[in-house]
Amino acid sequence: MTCPRPLSVLASGFIALSASLMAHAEMFWQDNSLSALHGKGYEVDYSLSTDDSTRTVFTFEHASGHSWGDLFLFSDYLTSDDGSNELYGEISPRLSLGKLGERDVEFGPIKDVLLAGQLELGNMDDPDRLTATGPRFINKLAGIGFDLDAPGFSYLQANVYHRNNEKKADNEQLTLAWGLPFQLGGEEFLYDGFIDWTSASRDSHPSMNFTSQLKWDLGARSGNPKKLYAGIEYVHWNDKFGIKDGTFGIDSNERNINLLLKYHF
Repeated sequence: MTCPRPLSVLASGFIALSASLMAHAEMFWQDNSLSALHGKGYEVDYSLSTDDSTRTVFTFEHASGHSWGDLFLFSDYLTSDDGSNELYGEISPRLSLGKLGERDVEFGPIKDVLLAGQLELGNMDDPDRLTATGPRFINKLAGIGFDLDAPGFSYLQANVYHRNNEKKADNEQLTLAWGLPFQLGGEEFLYDGFIDWTSASRDSHPSMNFTSQLKWDLGARSGNPKKLYAGIEYVHWNDKFGIKDGTFGIDSNERNINLLLKYHF
């Protein structure tokens, strides 16, 4: 279906309001990182004439907490052995009802309730329009988020969005994100990741992307914990980009393992 104009305006206004609050608010903490990943088994090639199953990914991530809520953003640059490339990013601010209202909104396992927004920006090689979005797109998401209390987790979040998609029909999305530090054999590890589930629409199949990273804290061995990690990333993606597996002979069920190195600053 087509998104009602008020929802599209709401998503745009939410991003603008978040930017205004960021300029006039206190930052409590921030974390920035650079990652390099390399792996095989990527599905949905950039064109019908290429084999882009082996790719290298460079990622910048930023996360921060503010007096108004929190912000997460990242940018991926992907390049394949066949020379194709893709630039993709997300900007995800969330406005805390507890912080902005200066009141406690905790109940049960819920620590905070937030207004959640997201911008998705894509620029890729897609001459055969395999992704159904074309080579460039900007999607706007707006919804509600929850910070959850889970023993052992550094964070556990759930966000529910309505998606205002620029190049295809609108749908809904559920996102779970977590961070779980643990020790094994005297070494420090971190298991983190996300699950994105998107609903069906007029021109898209339901899709589920489960991506997680298991990382060994190399920095802790030299007295600099949470600075340098090495590990693996596993991607389990059903019907990637909303393309039903097997459509036009395309394998869209992606299973791949990437080697990774990640530096925080």
